[in-house]
Amino acid sequence: MKSIIILFACMTGLFAAEAPKVETLEIGAAAPAFTLVGVDDKKHSLADFKSSSYLVMIFTSNHCPDARASWGRMNSFAKTYADKGVQVVAVSSNSPKALMLWENGYSVYGDSFPEMKQEAAERKFVFPYLYDGDTQEVALAYGAQATPHVFIFGPKRKLLYEGHFDNGHRNPGPASQNTVRDNIDALLAGKPVIVKQTNAFGCSTKWAYKYEWVVKKQKEWEALPVSVDSLSVEGAKSLLENKTGRVRVINFWMTDNKQSIADFPKLIDTYRRYQKRPFEMVTIAIDPKDSADEVLKVLTDQHLPLSTDTLKKIKDEGRVTNNFHLKSGDLKAVAALLNKGDAVVFPCTIVIAPNGKITYHKELAVDDVELRRGIVTGIESLSN
Repeated sequence: MKSIIILFACMTGLFAAEAPKVETLEIGAAAPAFTLVGVDDKKHSLADFKSSSYLVMIFTSNHCPDARASWGRMNSFAKTYADKGVQVVAVSSNSPKALMLWENGYSVYGDSFPEMKQEAAERKFVFPYLYDGDTQEVALAYGAQATPHVFIFGPKRKLLYEGHFDNGHRNPGPASQNTVRDNIDALLAGKPVIVKQTNAFGCSTKWAYKYEWVVKKQKEWEALPVSVDSLSVEGAKSLLENKTGRVRVINFWMTDNKQSIADFPKLIDTYRRYQKRPFEMVTIAIDPKDSADEVLKVLTDQHLPLSTDTLKKIKDEGRVTNNFHLKSGDLKAVAALLNKGDAVVFPCTIVIAPNGKITYHKELAVDDVELRRGIVTGIESLSN
């Protein structure tokens, strides 16, 4: 009997391309052979782990909140059982091209190979983290339906268990039911697994055929209108006070500043990642008044519209845009609002908590990873 896969990711509808037929391995099936590159830039094969009595294969990802919440528990498990003949191997099974930008809204990193390296380094993984995103051949061979989806193989590499890692879901704390650990403890004690199959909780595997949907949504984004409005000092003060209950990013920029222009792709990417979360991005041009047309031109050329999600959020505040133009004569007053009169170097980008507290302030070039980290931390704090 196949286990039920509980998927929390949004279903992406119907596609012209044919979806792959994904069949999860049956209990007792042999582990399919594989050779994949890891975050250490080395190739890893099934045979490389033959010295371990038990192999725990975990198909997972960077972006999925369920996968992210389990990373600490998985790393701890791998450390505890490494000298007991248990090998943990994690495989990133998603196609980065099939991942919507907004599906990254719970994470700092997406599912690309370079981002896998960053994730592994920061979390200090003690197990191999392998990339299967280009072909997804290994995920298909095992029938990995979700992230995370776990498979335990015995000494002869026959499947003993498949399903979830534990019941922790999106809570990064300890789980109340540790299915994989309990099964491994039973096996090490010479007993059969306690349970052979469980429901796999997580995000749906992002198969490459869904790229067509990503292209469709990109075209919809490109069709959205770009707008800009004037902003007074009082308006800027209100934005900085942030009484919305959302995390707010404000970028102060200039049309004749090369760094400002260079940062727009990073800002747009960041905005699109978190647009569906309790988050919004505001841009404030600080050019002279007579360059208002140039402000709109730059925003149009870079293409920074408002998503339909953002429009819904700001409607109650009486706004129709989050792109503004501040009169140059008001710049000193706004700088004083930012840090009580100390010198401010522009361009600058700040992250503001719902209570008006500035939690991130970066002058000159935008560090997109640190900006995303500040946003994720801010959003997660809203539920604490």
